[in-house]
Amino acid sequence: MKLSAYDRIFKPKQYVLESGRTVQERRSRLPLVLVILIIATVVAGEVTGFSFSTLVRRISFFFVMLRDMVPPDWSYMPRVWQPLMDTIKMSLLGSFIGAVLCIPFSVVCASNLVKNRFITGFFKLFYSVVRTLPTLVIALIATYIFGLGTFAGTVAIAVFTFAYCGKILYEQIETADMGSHEALEALGVGRLSAIRYAIWPQVLPQFISTVLFCFEGNVRYASILGYVGAGGLGLILNERIGWMEYARVGMILLALFVTVIIIESISSYFRSKLT
Repeated sequence: MKLSAYDRIFKPKQYVLESGRTVQERRSRLPLVLVILIIATVVAGEVTGFSFSTLVRRISFFFVMLRDMVPPDWSYMPRVWQPLMDTIKMSLLGSFIGAVLCIPFSVVCASNLVKNRFITGFFKLFYSVVRTLPTLVIALIATYIFGLGTFAGTVAIAVFTFAYCGKILYEQIETADMGSHEALEALGVGRLSAIRYAIWPQVLPQFISTVLFCFEGNVRYASILGYVGAGGLGLILNERIGWMEYARVGMILLALFVTVIIIESISSYFRSKLT
C-alpha cells in the first residue's frame, strides 16, 4: 500500500488479524491541520502587526465610547429620519433592480439549459469578477460617475445584489429537475416557455427567499455607503463620529438597529411562507 507523506512521517500502527491479513490504523489528520492553522495564525499576526497586548491595553476606550452613547440624544432623531428613509429606499430599489437584472444572466449561466461551455463559463467568470468588487469600492466608483448622493448608493447595492443573487440563482437552476422541461420541449413548446413553466416555478420560492435575505443585509450595507458620499445614514454617522458627538451617534445606531429588526422580522415572515 502506497503511503502518503504524512503517513511516512507519522507511521500508522499495523495490526495482524487472525487470518494473517495486515491492516493499518486510520490516523486522523486533525493534528496536522491544527499545526498548519497555528502557523498560519502566527504568520498572519506578524504580517498585520496584530498585538494582543495592545488590544488588551486599549480595549477599554471602546467601552468609553459606548458609555458616551448612552443615553442617546433623542432630540437628534428628527435629523435622522430623512437619511434613514434614504437608506431604506436605496436598499429596496437596489435590491429590486439587481434581482431582476440577474435573472437572464443566471439562465445563460446554467449548464443544463445552455450547452455551450464557452458561454456558460464566460458569464460565470463575469459573476465571479463582479463579486470580487467590494460594495464600498463600487459606491466610490459610482460617485465619480453619477455624482454624490443616493443614486450612487442605489447603483452599488444593485451591483452587489446582482452578483450575489445571480450566483445562487444559476446554481439553483442547475439543480432543478429537468424532466418536465424536456417533456415540454418534446411537445414542441419553445425554449423560453419551457423554462418559464418547468424551471421557473421550481426555483422561484428559493430565489425570492434569497432576495429578501439579501435585502436585509443591504439595509446594513447602505448605512455605511455615506462614508464615500453615497448618501444615507453613513453620511451623518461619519460626521457625528468625526465631531465626537457620541450621544447622537448612539441615536443613529439605535434608529438603524430598530429598523433592521423590523425589516428582518417582516422578511423572515415572508420567507417562512415560501418554504
